Amino acid sequence: MNSKSLTYILITASVVFWGVSFILTKELFLTEEHMTVTALITLRLALATVVMVPFLLLTRKMQRIQRKDIKWFLLLALCEPFIYHLCETNGVRLVSGSLASVVIATIPLFVPFGMWIAYRQRIKPVMIIGVMLSLAGVVLMTTSSTENFQFSIFNFQFQGLLFLAGAVVIAIVYTLLLVKIVDRYHPLVVTTWQNIIGLAYFLILTLSSFTFHLSPLTFHLLSWSPKMLLILLVLGIFCSTLAYAGYNYGVRNLGASEACIFNNAIPVFSLVAAVLIGQEDFSWLKVLGMIVVISGVIIAQKK
Repeated sequence: MNSKSLTYILITASVVFWGVSFILTKELFLTEEHMTVTALITLRLALATVVMVPFLLLTRKMQRIQRKDIKWFLLLALCEPFIYHLCETNGVRLVSGSLASVVIATIPLFVPFGMWIAYRQRIKPVMIIGVMLSLAGVVLMTTSSTENFQFSIFNFQFQGLLFLAGAVVIAIVYTLLLVKIVDRYHPLVVTTWQNIIGLAYFLILTLSSFTFHLSPLTFHLLSWSPKMLLILLVLGIFCSTLAYAGYNYGVRNLGASEACIFNNAIPVFSLVAAVLIGQEDFSWLKVLGMIVVISGVIIAQKK
């Protein structure tokens, strides 16, 4: 298997994991009434760290952060997972998982412009065409939604959209920062250090803030059922670690703008997962939207 094929496989797997993550996160909030945003993210990052650090040490792939890159890693982890997960998870708590994935799928529309502003990278017309086609597919997927939005600042759905919009902005900044270091470290190493530093940020926030206070009682009230543990395992290992590693690998080999376009396919996998577990209903209009989204991703990759 050549490097290009491996890149496409890894970044596609990342999109699948991220698409499923919205539905699994929503499922936790629906089934665990005492689950809080901070508890979920802390458990997710702790699990990812406990598994990945020993793995990298045993395989001798762990790298120390070079002094000149410490500031970039601190900023990278501040963006993702820290601020991004706070925004995204709060958004998923307030709106449906598939709708949250649709908002996140707008990230590729803005990353090329961010790359142009920060690094003067040329914006290819075919890339814009692919992104716009994918977004058209996303719109098709949501036209049959039964959610009734009332755009009031006191409405939970509107607040959820604001959180998700913040996640989009942070994801763009994260991608621009990732370009600074992705060539010097293995993608798994970058992801693991992100999770370690991000977990430290959450622990500092927990100890210093009343608003995000995380008491032992929170964990005691959780069910700790096999279903809950399985979801946390998938979120921690596959969504918080392997997905980011695959995405980082894609950025290194395809470039930030090209790799980010794959995020347009996230709603496809979110919708499939939501239908399979009964969170949402199936419709042919949504299937048509899936086809349009995937077509846009393919077109955007054309030279």
